[in-house]
Amino acid sequence: MTIGLSLAQVYTRALQGIDAPQVTVEVCLAPGLPAFNMVGLPQTGVREARDRVRSALLAGNFEFPRAKKITVNLAPADLPKHGARYDLAIAVGILVASGQLSERSVVGREFYGELTLNGDLRGVTGILPAMMACRDEGREAVIPADNQGEASVLRKQQCVAAISLTDVTEHLRGPHSLPFIEPCDADISPSHPGDIADVVGQEQAKRALLLAATGGHHLLFVGPPGTGKTMLAQRLLGLLPPLDERDGLEVAAIRSITGQAMRTDNAQNWRQRTLRSPHHSCSAAALVGGGSPPQPGEISLAHKSLLFLDELPEFSRHVLDSLREPLESGVVTISRAAHQVTFPARFQLVCALNPSPCGHFDGNLSSARASPDQIINYLGKLSGPLLDRIDMQVEVPRQPDVLQQQLKPAAPVSESWRQRVIAARKLQAERQDCLNCELSPAQLSEHCRLSDEDHEFLVKAIEKFGLSHRAYHRLLRLARTIADIESSATIGRQHLAEALSYRALDRLLHHLREL
Repeated sequence: MTIGLSLAQVYTRALQGIDAPQVTVEVCLAPGLPAFNMVGLPQTGVREARDRVRSALLAGNFEFPRAKKITVNLAPADLPKHGARYDLAIAVGILVASGQLSERSVVGREFYGELTLNGDLRGVTGILPAMMACRDEGREAVIPADNQGEASVLRKQQCVAAISLTDVTEHLRGPHSLPFIEPCDADISPSHPGDIADVVGQEQAKRALLLAATGGHHLLFVGPPGTGKTMLAQRLLGLLPPLDERDGLEVAAIRSITGQAMRTDNAQNWRQRTLRSPHHSCSAAALVGGGSPPQPGEISLAHKSLLFLDELPEFSRHVLDSLREPLESGVVTISRAAHQVTFPARFQLVCALNPSPCGHFDGNLSSARASPDQIINYLGKLSGPLLDRIDMQVEVPRQPDVLQQQLKPAAPVSESWRQRVIAARKLQAERQDCLNCELSPAQLSEHCRLSDEDHEFLVKAIEKFGLSHRAYHRLLRLARTIADIESSATIGRQHLAEALSYRALDRLLHHLREL
């Protein structure tokens, strides 16, 4: 080693989508004119760490090597670095290189956190993906106390939380002066308090909710305003089983990188599903993700949960068509000049619309202030490929006879239905290791075999409504779910007929074109 040259290596991690690639912070103290240089493709927020680290070291009564030329290299150099997550690692690297901490104290550890000017630690986004990667490497993670709630999600981990740089140095000098964070217990109760019994009438729509929850099918409610479409969509959340540990961690990681840090008092909710309901004025970037660096959109935030789009035709057609690929693949890839990241997006789509642009349509043209051509043009905003990807189209009509009845408290039914859903999903997992909505063409031929007569019946119905081959496959998947909920090993004519009954929008368009 060159005389007068001091080196140190400290590990941390960057954030790239939901991945956390390792970053080695290399610190060199060399003789020469005093300077503090940072290399390794640091962005503006990272370069500003020089002033934060200098002030934090001085405020903590540490010695800052003023008479040295300080060079900090963030390797690998071809990976862009963003944000203030590297502050703590840089500060610890300087302390090691200057001899204020021993090299042995940082072995087997990774450091994350933003430093304030007085040496306190602030929480950073994306701590959970970094901790998962750190755990897989068998290292101890040193994180800010603000991120303690997120850290408690991991069951098997070695992680300590500190409130300041002084706490970190005392921990490194002593034998585990900071205790390991204790994992929290997950709350697996339904995340929405409403019960499906709150919806008066609409028996077919309720049946559709049961099927959608069982097979993971996408759902579209068609009807005039005030008939309970939004209420039905919200009640679907209470029929879904809790996330398992693997899916829950993936969902928690997405929330972590968006800055939705989980507090210690609600960290146990990480296995609960959510309902995302963006406004129809949202852009394609807000829906599928975007920005620089790329951030997840609503479809990724609804991963393994529900995405509810109310007043579907009011969304831009460009925005809606951006859903087509994620609905099939379950992922979304966002490409920018310097970034390309992939986010998971296996969500369940629930939509609602009023067929008429005037807002009044009760199933017949006499109730609407729009002509058939105007209604067809309004619904023309929904492309055929998008509608093909929606398994169920359910009519939610007005029910004037319900108003004649006095409203009475109804016995809750969501929990019993939820148990039916869990049992049917367990059957699907044992039979094909996936939900019915995810059946591949090869699995369809194995698990959705029809008799010759039933196949001919389904083909004639497909030809009558002018449906595509994709719609044919989705009808088979839905019929398989209907058979499962009825505990039937095979798909019968009655299951196909019920699956075809959930094509309300196709029937409406077919009727309007004939006028």
